[in-house]
Amino acid sequence: MKTKKTVWTPAIVAVVVAVLLMAYSYYLSLSHVDGAPGVRPHGGRESGTSKEIFKTFGTVAVFLGALSFSWFWFKKKLASPSMLVRKAGKLLHAVHKLLGWCTLIVVAIHGVYFLFAKSDDNDIYTGLAGFAILLMIVGYGLFIPKVRNKWMRTAHRVLGVIWVPILLVHAGGSAIVAVGGSFGVWALIRLLERRGRNVESQVA
Repeated sequence: MKTKKTVWTPAIVAVVVAVLLMAYSYYLSLSHVDGAPGVRPHGGRESGTSKEIFKTFGTVAVFLGALSFSWFWFKKKLASPSMLVRKAGKLLHAVHKLLGWCTLIVVAIHGVYFLFAKSDDNDIYTGLAGFAILLMIVGYGLFIPKVRNKWMRTAHRVLGVIWVPILLVHAGGSAIVAVGGSFGVWALIRLLERRGRNVESQVA
C-alpha cells in the first residue's frame, strides 16, 4: 500500500477555501455591525413557504450527516459483545456510502436555493465552506477503494471532524442537536457493550 502524503493536497485546499469563506462571512458580520453600507445579511426575495421547505432540507442534511458520521463509533465494534451494537454497526456500514451521497445531494438542493434566493445573506459563505468540506469528504470516500493509500481514510475522517464546527456555525441549533445525538449514540454503545460483557462473564 502506498504511503505518499500527496493525497492530502485536495483536503488541504478544501480546508483553506473553507477557512477563507468562514473568515469572509465573519468580516461581513463585523462590517454590518459597524453599519457599513451595502451589507444586507437578511435580505430575501423568496416566499415564506419556499424558505421553510428548503431550510428543512438543510436540517435533514445535518441529521443525515450526523447519522453517517456515527458509523465511526461502530467501525471497531463489529465483533462487539452486544448483539444490538453488532447489528447496528453492520447496518450503518451497509448504508454509510448511501447516507454520504444523500447528504451531499440534499445539501446541494438546500444550498442552490439559498444561493439564488438569499444571495445577500452572510450565511451563504459559511454554507459554501461546509459544502466545500462535504464535497471533499464524499470525494475521498469514493476513491478510498480505488486509491490504495493509507492516508485516504485518515483524510476522510479528519475532514468529517472539521465539518462539525462549520456545521455548528452555519446551522446552529439543529447542528447542536445532531452532534449531541451522535455522541449520545457513542454513549449508548458503551452502555450496551458493558452490559454485553457482564452477560458474557456471568455465562462463563
